[in-house]
Amino acid sequence: MSPTRTWNPHAAGGAAAPVQASALLLTETERQPNGPRPLLQGLTEPELALVMAKGQRRVLYRGTTLFSQDTPHDGIWLVETGRMRVFYTAPSGREITLAYWYPGNFVGGPEVFGNGVHSWSGMAASNATVLHLPGKALQGLVAQIPALALGVIEGLSFKGKCYSALAQMLGTRSITERLAHLLLHLADLYGVEEEDGTVIAATFTHADLAHMVGATRQWVTISLKRLAAQGIVVARRSQIVILRPDLLARMRGGEEAA
Repeated sequence: MSPTRTWNPHAAGGAAAPVQASALLLTETERQPNGPRPLLQGLTEPELALVMAKGQRRVLYRGTTLFSQDTPHDGIWLVETGRMRVFYTAPSGREITLAYWYPGNFVGGPEVFGNGVHSWSGMAASNATVLHLPGKALQGLVAQIPALALGVIEGLSFKGKCYSALAQMLGTRSITERLAHLLLHLADLYGVEEEDGTVIAATFTHADLAHMVGATRQWVTISLKRLAAQGIVVARRSQIVILRPDLLARMRGGEEAA
């Protein structure tokens, strides 16, 4: 599989330059073949330099909270390196994860130009670097740079699909169906084809998967072992290989695999 192109904002000369991210060596730049387009895709070097000049970079250690639900909203954060987790915490303390966002994606919507409060929380799922673009600055930039405006619109559209998929999954599927649906979704976003199946080439712990389907970590561990015994998946620590997507599709549709 051919490599994808991502933007390296730390390239020499101050302006971002395209770099190659291997499809098989996925570390801090795990790829999303069918995920949202990178926010800065299509910008010229002068436009990239203008965006960088308006932003303020932050370095986050794993577990650091970037923004919290019910706190004031101001602009967005462009993920430069690492991985960000966006989630909601109920009054009971239970959490549900909306999505994980990678380099090139942005977090902090939907009110990208400021005002209001955050509906979700954002936390660094690994050591990360983000570029904060305040609402007023971003509003001025999208008026000047059509490619950036397109990136914001497409990013918000993709996030809307995530909200819709989460609501449908939680409202209409059993926990087993949710797990099957999630594994197929992750394979679609991060899948790398190998001889024996599709590798989900992004690191997700059993706790991560549990937060995304509304279950316990123990339940996910037991369920993955059951799926492995049936020859549907292979679980290698935090990496999962999908062997029988057809059987997962049956489970997602309400039929348990025999």
